[in-house]
Amino acid sequence: MSEITMKDKAILRELAKRQLELANSPKNRSLEKEWLLHNTFKGTRPMMHVEMGTFWPEAILPLLKCESSAARNIEAILHHQFFNQEVIGDDHPIRDYFPVYWQSWFTLFGHNITTSHAAEPGLGHSFNYVIEDLEDDYNKLGASDFGIDKEGSLKEEAFCNELFGDILPVKRISGSLYAVPTQKIVHLMGMENMMVSMIDYPELFLKMMDRIAEDYLAYFRLLEAEGALCPTVGPEYLAQGSFCFTDELPAVAPVKTTDVWGYLDSQESVGLSPDMFKEFLFPCYDKIASIFGLLSYGCCEPVHSVWENCLSKLPNLRKVSISPWCDEEYMGHELRGKNITFFRKPSPNYLGVGNTMDEAGLRSHFETTLRAARGCTLEFAQRDVYTIGGDISRAQRYVQIFRETVEKHWQG
Repeated sequence: MSEITMKDKAILRELAKRQLELANSPKNRSLEKEWLLHNTFKGTRPMMHVEMGTFWPEAILPLLKCESSAARNIEAILHHQFFNQEVIGDDHPIRDYFPVYWQSWFTLFGHNITTSHAAEPGLGHSFNYVIEDLEDDYNKLGASDFGIDKEGSLKEEAFCNELFGDILPVKRISGSLYAVPTQKIVHLMGMENMMVSMIDYPELFLKMMDRIAEDYLAYFRLLEAEGALCPTVGPEYLAQGSFCFTDELPAVAPVKTTDVWGYLDSQESVGLSPDMFKEFLFPCYDKIASIFGLLSYGCCEPVHSVWENCLSKLPNLRKVSISPWCDEEYMGHELRGKNITFFRKPSPNYLGVGNTMDEAGLRSHFETTLRAARGCTLEFAQRDVYTIGGDISRAQRYVQIFRETVEKHWQG
């Protein structure tokens, strides 16, 4: 790790002190209890989290005071711990520790996929595919590469401990285990090629999918065997956009894959019929899901089309993404009274597009969900906002409108 000046260290130590104070505040402790009740289907209101990962430079960069890049990286992480709750006003819990993750990697079939970018930054990119024809190129699908950088992880932990561990505990943690098979396939061969291959080479495609499942399982079991899995029962991040609070899983290490949260999605399969999803993709997803303790499923894909014959069969499913393209009424009917969270991801357009917020439209957007999800455990995660125009008050107003609409219209 790079050297950090005394000036930078003093800044980090003050932020660490601030985080701990906020984490131990009555407001945050009450919020943690609410999250546990919510995730165990005993809550009294919908929870809300505005995910900052895509617009954080507008919110966090102006706050940074450190000079060295190493210090600024840690400074940004510290601000992330409490910015949402303290400034935006959403339900993001504040940890009473500084998180350090085990550093690991998973490279499907041994290919680090490269991209080609447009000449003007930000206009787009394309993947440089490895597979042109699945049958002709199947031999290119080598052994998947995965592992853990234990030395790097422990060095990072020691470095942070030296900076402020006497103020704010430094803790090695895990988030939810993460698997996205169809995303990996599309990066390897393209979406059109993926779909055509199911028709041209059905047996070979199924063989590839089973290999993907087995390789993910081998990776997760390596994490387990090497002690690189940690309990996921508190404020650890749960993909995509939530938190792990639960009393269904073990809270003390060591833990196994069946003791932690996992995550799956298949955004790239939206063009498939439900029958093709069930035949060609679901066996892989079902196999991976089986080794998780609890499961969060979905991102932008409309899950209603594959709910009845596939997703509803997953016994450990606890959260399912209801994206802007999903049939909310149908999913509200299916989830009503069940121990599966209606995990709503609202349209990002209200917060992230235009110079002024369409407040009436946003209220109506929230109201539609509140009606559809009556009788469900309901959670909102606002994701995919890439700019707020440098105006943090937009995010604050967004949360305020959410709370006002819930107060007026929610019927749990």
